Amino acid sequence: MRRLLFIANASAGSSDREAQEAALAVLREGGDVEVVETESIDDLTEAIAARDGREVVVAGGDGSLHAFVTALCRTGALGEDPPTVGLLPMGTGNDFARATGLPKDPAEAARIVLASPVRPVDVLIDDDDNLVANAVHIGVGEEAGRIAAPWKERLGKVHLGILGYAIGGIAAGFGQQGRHLEVVADDEVIADGSRRVLQVAATIGTSVGGGSTIAPDAEPGDGRAEVVVSFAVAPRRRLRYALHLSRGTHTELDDVVTRRARTVTVRGVNHDFAANADGEELDPARERTWRVVPEAYRLHTPEETT
Repeated sequence: MRRLLFIANASAGSSDREAQEAALAVLREGGDVEVVETESIDDLTEAIAARDGREVVVAGGDGSLHAFVTALCRTGALGEDPPTVGLLPMGTGNDFARATGLPKDPAEAARIVLASPVRPVDVLIDDDDNLVANAVHIGVGEEAGRIAAPWKERLGKVHLGILGYAIGGIAAGFGQQGRHLEVVADDEVIADGSRRVLQVAATIGTSVGGGSTIAPDAEPGDGRAEVVVSFAVAPRRRLRYALHLSRGTHTELDDVVTRRARTVTVRGVNHDFAANADGEELDPARERTWRVVPEAYRLHTPEETT
């Protein structure tokens, strides 16, 4: 019988509790399930360290997955003997679950855990050991995430919470004037700092903000991040970028550059910049480098990928 460690949020609301119980009922049909409720990253790290070979099942969204890989790093197991993980989409945006084809319903996702093969998944880590499970943003994406955060709280996690992303994106898109940034991907300079940059994104998954396909060509387990740089700072070009981003066709624009890279470095030209990693705000810095940790864990997904 499969041995599973079900990681749940101790502060989950009643609707989440019901979804968790439905998923647990499915998992118990095919496994010995231990349930651990965590309130902090320290709780989660302790649970991961003591899992004793159990497969981890994370009930949550991109933030929960971010916390999991952070805990994995703290235990010293990142990239070594990769653990097998199941993800039950129970967040606001669930972007990484979307990238890997997981169903929205947690109980259906639990059936994937029991019945489906696993695929390797990469993560990003920066020079301060900050982890990225899905995507890190600088520029308009970071500002949108910062504006969206309180709106998501006000509107609630279920149903209306997703509108927080839209509010943040609209507000940031109108107010963002761009920044002078240098961007280097695997030693190739793709922004030299002379032009203002609207957005830099380095991603493992394909979408952000509850479904915006920021990196349509990203492959979560190919050992490289998808790097997207937009120079669309003029008002009309910002609008054009936003419209194409909503359709996932922005990478075809003449002022958008994409690269696949194992490392990406961003430097502010005479200024610090903020970044948002999986919804978590990073402290402003003059320079940050992210590198790919290949095959950090193995994830149950609907189809085996080659």
